[in-house]
Amino acid sequence: MKANLQKLFPELVDIADQPDVAYEAYEWFKTPAEEVLGFPKAALTERDSMYLATFMKTVNPVLPNMTANERFWNDLVHRRSRKETVNNNKQSYRFVYFAFPPDRIHPDVFKEAIQELFNKEIPMLWITDYSGVLIESPVENGEEAISYEQIIDILMSDLYMKLHFFVGPITTDYTTAPDLYNNIIVAAETAFQSSDQAVLSYTEALPAVLLNHLSMKKQQLIEQAVLGEFAEDPDMLKTLGAFVSCNMNVSTTAKKLYMHRNSLQYRLDKFIEKTGIDIRQFPEAVSVHLALLANKIH
Repeated sequence: MKANLQKLFPELVDIADQPDVAYEAYEWFKTPAEEVLGFPKAALTERDSMYLATFMKTVNPVLPNMTANERFWNDLVHRRSRKETVNNNKQSYRFVYFAFPPDRIHPDVFKEAIQELFNKEIPMLWITDYSGVLIESPVENGEEAISYEQIIDILMSDLYMKLHFFVGPITTDYTTAPDLYNNIIVAAETAFQSSDQAVLSYTEALPAVLLNHLSMKKQQLIEQAVLGEFAEDPDMLKTLGAFVSCNMNVSTTAKKLYMHRNSLQYRLDKFIEKTGIDIRQFPEAVSVHLALLANKIH
């Protein structure tokens, strides 16, 4: 097959012969004989790509080959699983989105580091060569529960780069897996636009996700209605953000900001006096939190 294709596409490359080729310049396909062939994008028409895809599988040569377990989950999230398989599976699972800076580490190295930390096979579905979704199943409880905060600290120390984890909800419903998988990806990409945290949970990110469904104009109206003149005051914004993240505890916030308690109280009183919003009360603190998220997005 390869010889025949070379007659039609003289510039095709075999990854086994040229492992250091510029991957991004080619469209990649795997033949029935397991040969991974690259066709220059510049020389391919849309019709050519469709023709090649009729008898070969499109692949990304940078990504690790899928295990049997990963193929199961890949079929599940793309709605290719048999109905009885979906209905009969009751084991708990959760999707965890991950991302790291592009061109910093090979996916194989990252996958190996994850498997070593979990001490078991963890299926990973790659979106790009620097982001994807890992599947924890079954989800351990109690003393065996996995701490993603601890895992990310170890990984960032060992790999010398910043990482993000977005931890989805635990479920046993496999019929909703495709929708949940897509929602986790969208929610993670949205949440990390307005958060510097290395690890976020789905519930923590819900305000940002909901806010993202509003138009930019409505987000700006929320920001102005709640923050008013303080929308352009970086010191006040930092104070308000810290106060909300510390559960409206003045002492904890003062320590976090390295401020004297009285100085912090003065700033909070100033905000309350100017806006009429008592950020010390939970319902109003929620409104301030949403306004701060809108401010960050802009």
